Amino acid sequence: MKYEAFTPDEYIDQLPEDRKSVIVNLRKIIKDNLQKGFEETISYGMISYVIPHSIYPPGYHANPKEPVPFISIASQKNYIALYHMGIYVYPDILKWFQDQYPKYVSAKLDMGKSCIRFKKAENIPYDLIAELCRKITLEDYLNKYQGAVIS
Repeated sequence: MKYEAFTPDEYIDQLPEDRKSVIVNLRKIIKDNLQKGFEETISYGMISYVIPHSIYPPGYHANPKEPVPFISIASQKNYIALYHMGIYVYPDILKWFQDQYPKYVSAKLDMGKSCIRFKKAENIPYDLIAELCRKITLEDYLNKYQGAVIS
């Protein structure tokens, strides 16, 4: 689902009541645990945490007007989505997350390359997501990103 919002608060205000608390909780977990330097914004219609242009002026290679994405959260039609680019570019962190997930949630992990889908709010492992947010620094991610873009 796409919401017309210019700020994270505007995004949240448009959500159905049953989704608001979930997104508010995810937002708090991310903001409380994300490494320094990332900036909260609305990007691609989602609440996003990005490397701002003030740190990396070239921006996102696919659209230089956009900052480099790192984490996004969204209320989709049939699920809550957490998009985490670190899982996509760090195989060791992906493996760690896949190994840890069953320790927090009995439901099967539903994910794509960088998208983790939660069809039920009670299956969101907030503590695991907090730990995931602490795993990658802005500097490490930017170095990895720049290496991938230049390659």
